[in-house]
Amino acid sequence: MKTNKTNSTIYSTPFLSWEKSIPPLLDKAGLTEQIPAGQTILIKPNLVEILRPPVTTPVALVKSIVEYLQTHLHNPIVIGEGCGALDYDTHRCFTELGYTELAREKKIELIDLNNAPCQKQSFPHCKHWPEFYLPDIAVTSFLLSVPVLKAHTLAGITLTMKNMMGLASPDYYQGPGWKKAAFHNQIHEAVADLNRYRCSDFTVLDATVGMAEAHLWGPTCDPPVNKLVAGFDPVAIDSYGAGLLGKDWRDIGHIAKVDGELGQAEPITEIIVEPRS
Repeated sequence: MKTNKTNSTIYSTPFLSWEKSIPPLLDKAGLTEQIPAGQTILIKPNLVEILRPPVTTPVALVKSIVEYLQTHLHNPIVIGEGCGALDYDTHRCFTELGYTELAREKKIELIDLNNAPCQKQSFPHCKHWPEFYLPDIAVTSFLLSVPVLKAHTLAGITLTMKNMMGLASPDYYQGPGWKKAAFHNQIHEAVADLNRYRCSDFTVLDATVGMAEAHLWGPTCDPPVNKLVAGFDPVAIDSYGAGLLGKDWRDIGHIAKVDGELGQAEPITEIIVEPRS
């Protein structure tokens, strides 16, 4: 079982630009010091469908992260996602949202996690998913999650823990209307158990805008939140992000279920990082 018990420190910075805000944020968090030499880094954006930011993760944000990692490390880097749409595959999302061009420019691989080889893991004490099929690449890599700040009509919010649903193969978790529809049954229990199998090792949360009411449609936050948030603790990230959306983390079932187990929802230590001028 992949757990991530850390202190609940998060790092935040005002957004000026990707180039000015990302490097000092990742420097302060000490990201590269925590990635073992030679380990593949799997960057997991949120590309649930072919919809433009702020519904999906901006390719410019991921590009800035890739450039930072390539400057500081020699580790292999891949970008992986498993979209939710039934009528097209993830590579179409990659192409139409700019990720194919990014991968070509930076000479990195794109992986459709919906079709990636999987391995079965079993944890009988996980009541919702006593067994789960995870992509091999997610098990062996350093998993860097890059979600977007969004409310969700079923789950309350969709941040870094719910972003792990992109790991779920439609071979096992598809249902009517959507490639991950098996998660709609007891969604909080399903997301909590998924993260007990595999949660993020590090997160960069795009809170530059924010989706105020839903994850695919509706109003954006007014005014825009205008922040980037990072940290190693997925529970702290989601708790903090819930607050940015005006929600109490205690009311978000999948956060409450893993608080104290996969991380700490509170108290959160926020370290504010000044972007480059």
